[in-house]
Amino acid sequence: MDLAQRHPAPTSARAHTGPARPLSGPSRPHADSSHPLSASADPLAGPGVTDRHATHRRPPRVSWKGILREPFRARTWLRLAHLLLALPIGILCVPIALVGGPAGRIQRGLARTLLGLEVAPPSRTGPSALAHAVISLPLNLVALTVSGYFWTVVVMNLAYPLRPDSDPSQAWGGPTMAGAWAVHGIGGGVTFLLLTPWVMKGFTLLQARLIKGFLGADRTGLFRATWPALLVTAVCALLSVPVIHQL
Repeated sequence: MDLAQRHPAPTSARAHTGPARPLSGPSRPHADSSHPLSASADPLAGPGVTDRHATHRRPPRVSWKGILREPFRARTWLRLAHLLLALPIGILCVPIALVGGPAGRIQRGLARTLLGLEVAPPSRTGPSALAHAVISLPLNLVALTVSGYFWTVVVMNLAYPLRPDSDPSQAWGGPTMAGAWAVHGIGGGVTFLLLTPWVMKGFTLLQARLIKGFLGADRTGLFRATWPALLVTAVCALLSVPVIHQL
């Protein structure tokens, strides 16, 4: 008898007649762009970026904790410092720009230091520095006046018992000092304390847009930066008339 018939080959060494199986298990299907879970189907992910490495930038949510903490954050007081300095520095920049001085660099440096605003300088400023110094003056004046008035309301109402004209018998919440202080402190002091930082943020955003439009390298949004600032300035000026008559 033939030796091949007496000693057959082991089963593991026999040739497979069926389709070969992969050693590493079933292969994964390629990513399909039509699949809802595919990385390329994510509108926030760039081309060639998977979900693991994609950076989703979402607008920050304003929570109650953020509103309560805003008056005590450093950025709020930096904005206040910018509002206090923007008007006098802007006035000084008018003659500096007239003689061809570095008015634009001064304004960009102030915004970079206090607001963290990075603006690429243009190759040549020209008359845009003078135009910014003149156009920003009304906005800087209104921003300083409104912010100062709001902070004055905060201090006067929170410190109501220390005011020389604090007569609780004729005040809201009277006739007791505790009742009058509660009404003034909560209704006027705390309310304006939480509101004022957001008002200052709005003014500094308008100031930043003017700096980008007039003193930046890209001036495509110059008109979009100018008309909101002028509109807000005009509205605040009109609203200040009855307030001034009540003082």
